[in-house]
Amino acid sequence: MQPDSQIPTRLIRRIHDSPTMAVVSVAGAGTAAISWLLGVAGASRTALEILVPYAAPALTEFVGFEPSQSVSKETAVAMAQSAYKRALRLRENAAPVVGIACTATIATDRAKRGDHRCHIAAWSAGGVTTQTLTFMKGLRERAGEDAIASKLVLRALADSAGVKFDIELPLDASEQVETTSVSYRDAIEALMAGHIEHAVVHADGSQSADEPVSGGILSGSFNPLHEGHESLAQAASRIMDDAIAYELSVTNVDKPPLREDEVRRRVTQFTGKGSIVLTRVPVFYQKARLLPGCAFIIGADTAVRLVDPRYYGNSSPQMLMALEGMRQRDCRFLVAGRADGDAFRTLSDVQIPDGLGRMFSAIPESEFRSDISSTQIRQARPTVSA
Repeated sequence: MQPDSQIPTRLIRRIHDSPTMAVVSVAGAGTAAISWLLGVAGASRTALEILVPYAAPALTEFVGFEPSQSVSKETAVAMAQSAYKRALRLRENAAPVVGIACTATIATDRAKRGDHRCHIAAWSAGGVTTQTLTFMKGLRERAGEDAIASKLVLRALADSAGVKFDIELPLDASEQVETTSVSYRDAIEALMAGHIEHAVVHADGSQSADEPVSGGILSGSFNPLHEGHESLAQAASRIMDDAIAYELSVTNVDKPPLREDEVRRRVTQFTGKGSIVLTRVPVFYQKARLLPGCAFIIGADTAVRLVDPRYYGNSSPQMLMALEGMRQRDCRFLVAGRADGDAFRTLSDVQIPDGLGRMFSAIPESEFRSDISSTQIRQARPTVSA
């Protein structure tokens, strides 16, 4: 069977005209898809990056671990996830992105004892889809098998972009593409499953996955959200002259992870009041990796813990390394005063390490002071007897 070398121009034009952008990674097959995509004008609207991690060390570096089997559905999914994360870093706006991957073993210049097969995966904010095809051995030469794998790559990209895949897939009657799909109904569910890095729920209730976030971030447990939180956010917004978003981590260093129903309950408190970012990272150096360039709004008590080696395994070098990492990501801290018994602690009471002082600035007491806490509110609630 001869390979189909004709570029599916109309399909690729529709892909290029869609807003979806992609990082595409292929190993072993799918190379024709690269030339097809780049051979039609407008490729820069679709392709953020194209990678060919062919050698085993390149594949290991790309996915972050050594796969037990290079050609497998699991490896294709890991490649697609890594491609998706790269796409998030490479995009210049909030365009929807997808990671596309293909790993395959196909006909070559030597006999192979095993099957000729390909695995294609597409990882997007809404889920992950895989396609697996085992070729009839001996039916095609290498270029013919690569052409079919490449069409499956295009199908994964077209489906992700909401474009109808309408080109012929010349399979033998004995060949069948096995498709699996996992999808999430919204960004909160995707976050709870660990599929995305963060979710944003806007004041109008709309959700987005892995949306770029800038400005100020006020982290907390918000159990409940109270006037002190809102007043602090307003004060920080005035000082920064920028938008402030709230942030809730669904995981905690000292407590079990929040259940999805509890996360949704807390999120509803922000309807009509502001955006809330949901993450799975409980500590600030991890938040900085997800939200580079943001200013974190914290209380003086939190600032004390932030620069205390006890919270870094009793290691001053580890503490300094974490703070330096945050500085390199252009993150900084606005510190509000907090009541401590009869005293009122401010940034001046925090021992900031040498060389890092510019990362911290104070919110004056004249701009904000609130001695209320979520714990006090919960303790003041009446107990309902059974």
